[in-house]
Amino acid sequence: THTKMEAPSADAKLRTARDKQRVLVFGTRGITFRERSLMNDLRRLLPHSKREGKLDLSDNFQEPIDEIAQEKCCNNVIFFEGRKKKDLYLWFSKTPHGPSAKFLVRSIHPMSETNFSGNCLKGSRPILSFDGSFDDKPHYRMIKELFEQMFTVPPMHKKSKPFVDHIFLFSIIEDKIWFRNYQILETEGEYSLSEVGPRFVMELVRIFDGSFGGPTIYENPRYVNPNKMRSMVKQQQASKSRQRQQGTAIRKNKLAARQAKSMRKDPLEDVFN
Repeated sequence: THTKMEAPSADAKLRTARDKQRVLVFGTRGITFRERSLMNDLRRLLPHSKREGKLDLSDNFQEPIDEIAQEKCCNNVIFFEGRKKKDLYLWFSKTPHGPSAKFLVRSIHPMSETNFSGNCLKGSRPILSFDGSFDDKPHYRMIKELFEQMFTVPPMHKKSKPFVDHIFLFSIIEDKIWFRNYQILETEGEYSLSEVGPRFVMELVRIFDGSFGGPTIYENPRYVNPNKMRSMVKQQQASKSRQRQQGTAIRKNKLAARQAKSMRKDPLEDVFN
C-alpha cells in the first residue's frame, strides 16, 4: 500500500523559506572605527551571518555584492556604506532580486562604548519586537518583513544555541527607526529587561524594487542629504560671521567719528590770548 503524501501548507512553506535565511554582513573600505565596531556587534548577535572582506566603493556596487552573496550562499545582505568618513548608510537587501532598503545611520553607540549591565549568550536566539507603527503604513510593513527575515535566527542553525535570552526592539520615533537590544532577566518568576547594546538610529532614504537599486518603491520626503545639511550650516555660520564683521565695522566708524568730534578745535579758544 502507498501512503498519500499531503502537500505542505503555506505556513510550512514560509517557515521552511525562513529557515534557509543566511545573512552576509560586511562593508566598504573607509568606515570609521565606531562604524566597524557596530558591524562586528551585529555579526556577533546574528549567528547565521557570514563575513566578507572590505569592498572598494564604486558607483555600481550592485553586481559585485550579489556575486559575493551568491558565492557565500547568502540570500540576505546587510551592507555598511561609508561616505567621506562622516556618513554611514546601511543597506538591507534581498539578493539577487530585491527588494532593498537604504538607511542613513545616526547616533551610533557600539557595545565597546556602552557600560550597560545586560548580557546575552553568544549564539542565542533573539525575540523580535516591533512598534505597532510598523503596521500603519505599507513601506513600514515592507521594512518589518525585511528585518524579520534578516534578524530571525533559523532554528537548529549549527552556530546558534537553543536559548532565547534577549530581545531586539525596533521602534519608530519621529519617522526614524530606533534599534535596542535587551537581555531578558527572570527573578522569582518575574521578568525584566536590561539593555545590552548596541544602539543606533536609522533614517529611511529609499526602498528599491531590486537589489541595491532598481525602480524606487518609496522615497522618504523628509530625508535631507547630510552634505546639503552641512552646506546649510556653513552658510548660516558665514552669514553670522558677515553680520559680526559688519557690526564691528559700524562700531569702529562710530568710535572714529566720536573721537574726531572730541578733538575738533574750539573757534573761541584764542580770543583772549
